[in-house]
Amino acid sequence: MGLTTSSGDFNWANLIGGLFFGMIGLIGFMYGKRDKNPKRMAIGVVLMVYPYLVYNTFAVYALGIVLTAVLYFWR
Repeated sequence: MGLTTSSGDFNWANLIGGLFFGMIGLIGFMYGKRDKNPKRMAIGVVLMVYPYLVYNTFAVYALGIVLTAVLYFWR
């Protein structure tokens, strides 16, 4: 018996991944705002929002890694 959500059982891996990539998104958004770079701001917002929409643990981490790489390499 665990916590249940509308998508099924509660998953700690999703929670931790969402928090981790959400923090990276917040940092990316702040740097984008400081540098007046709308691309970084947009990727930061996507990193903060997508964990709420994706329920598969593998997809959360895969998308987070890809978006973080895009945030880092796309200047």
